[in-house]
Amino acid sequence: MINHEVRTHKSAEDFPIEEHLAHKIAKVAADKVEVPADTKDMIINRIIDNASVAVASVVRRPVTSARVIAQAHPVSEGGATIFGVDGNYSAEWAALANGTAVRELDFHDTFLAAEYSHPGDNIPPLLAVAQHKGLDGKALIRGIATGYEIQVNLVKGICLHEHKIDHVAHLGPSVAAGIGTMLDLDVDTIYQAIGQALHTTTATRQSRKGLISSWKAYAPAFAGKMAIEATDRAMRGEGAPAPIWEGEDGFIAWMLHSPERTYTIPLPAEGEEKRAILDTYTKEHSAEYQAQAQIDMAFALKKRLAEEGRDLADIESIVLHTSHHTHYVIGTGANDPQKMDPDASRETLDHSIMYIFAVALEDGDWDYEHSYSDERKHRPETIELWHKISTVEDPEWTRRYHSNDLSEKAFGGKAVITFKDGTVIEDERAVADAHPLGARPFGREEYINKFKKLAAGKVSEEEQERFLTAVQDLENLTDLNELNVRVTPDHLAKAPKKTEGIF
Repeated sequence: MINHEVRTHKSAEDFPIEEHLAHKIAKVAADKVEVPADTKDMIINRIIDNASVAVASVVRRPVTSARVIAQAHPVSEGGATIFGVDGNYSAEWAALANGTAVRELDFHDTFLAAEYSHPGDNIPPLLAVAQHKGLDGKALIRGIATGYEIQVNLVKGICLHEHKIDHVAHLGPSVAAGIGTMLDLDVDTIYQAIGQALHTTTATRQSRKGLISSWKAYAPAFAGKMAIEATDRAMRGEGAPAPIWEGEDGFIAWMLHSPERTYTIPLPAEGEEKRAILDTYTKEHSAEYQAQAQIDMAFALKKRLAEEGRDLADIESIVLHTSHHTHYVIGTGANDPQKMDPDASRETLDHSIMYIFAVALEDGDWDYEHSYSDERKHRPETIELWHKISTVEDPEWTRRYHSNDLSEKAFGGKAVITFKDGTVIEDERAVADAHPLGARPFGREEYINKFKKLAAGKVSEEEQERFLTAVQDLENLTDLNELNVRVTPDHLAKAPKKTEGIF
C-alpha cells in the first residue's frame, strides 16, 4: 500500500492532475491486476448477504416505494433486475430500488475506521450496471473488488462525521471507480466520474441524527444512482469540478476540516491485489454495527443473571463504557431524546444502544422484526429498564476502535450493572461473535444459513437453491440476471398498496 497525503491547493499552485486523489483512485480502478481467490470468495459471501437482507425487507414501505418508482422505468433492451420481481428496468433506478432494499434493515456488512461505512452498498449499483451492459461474473468480481478497495481506504483516511457529512460521500466515488473497472474505462474517464460522483453525493449527516427517517435507507442507494449517472456523463466526455478533494473551494477546504488539514489515504500500488473486502465484517443482528458485540454480551449477561437468581427489575442502573463513536452516535452522548422514546421510528431505535441492550437483555434474542415491533418497544418493564441505561466514553475503547492493528481493533465495550442492593456485575466484549475474531466467525455456511433463514416463507426453496447455485459459481456466470431473487406472489402481496407519486 502507498500512503498518499491529500491537502487543499490554491488555484494558482502548480498541482498536476496526476497528483489529484481522484486521479490516483482512477489509476487503481484501471489497474487490471487479478483478483485473489479469498477476495473472490468474500465477494460471493457478500452478494449472498445482500440478497438475504433485501429479501427480508422487500415488503416494507420504503423498499416498496423504491421498487414501484423503479418499475415505472422499464427498458426494452438491456436493463437490470429488481429484487423480488421479474422484468428489466433502467439500471440507475434498479440500483436505487435494490440499494434501498439492502440498506433498509441495517443488516449487512460494515467497515469502521476514521469514518464508518457499509461497503456492501457498492454491490447493487455495480450489479445493475453489469446486468445492463451484459457483463459476466468475472467483470462483476473485478468491479466489486475495486468498490470495496476504494471505499474502505477512504474510510481509513478521511473522517466525515466529525464535520457532519454523511458517510455516503465515500460511496459515490467508490461506485464510480468500480464501474470504471468493470467497463475497462480509461483513467481520465474514471477520474471525471469520481469527481462528479463525490460532488453530487455530499450531504449532511442529519439523516442519522434525531428522529431518523426512511431516508437512511435511501441515502446510499441514491449515492449509487448518482455514481451511475456520473459515469455515464463522463463516458460522453463531460467533466467534473477539479480538483474535487483538494481544490481551493473543494471538499477538504469547505466540507471537511479546513484548508490546513492534511489527510493520509492508503491505496494499492500498481499491480497490488485488492484485498480490502477482507477487512470488513457482516452483521448477525439487525442493528447498528457498534451494537453487535453489545447484543451478544447482553445475551450472555441474561444467562448469567438467571443463574445467579437476579431479577432485572432490581437493577438500579446500567452504564455501557464504550468508544467515542458509540457514545456520541448511538449512545446517550448523542443527546437525542428520540433514542429513549418508545414512539420513535425503527430507524431511530436501531441507532439507540440503550433500547437495543434493554431488549437483548430481556429476551436473550434479537429479531429484525419482533425486536422493533410496537408491542415490544411499548412494554412498561422494557421502558423502565431502557431508561436506566446510559453510555460513557472510555478512552481505551476509543483507542481500540481506531487501532490499525486488526488483532486489537474493537467495537464493543464494558457493561456495569448496579443493583439496588449495591451489587455490581460487569462484563465486556471486544467484538461480536460473528466478527472474524469473534466466538463464531461467519463463513460461507453462516452466510447461506442467514439467507435461508431470512428467505423462509418469502422465497420458494427451489428459487433459493437456484440463486445459491448461481452465485457460488459467480466466476463462470455469464447471465448476471441469475443473481436476482424472486419472492413468492403471496409474500409480495403483503407489500403496502401503491401510493400516488409522480411516476
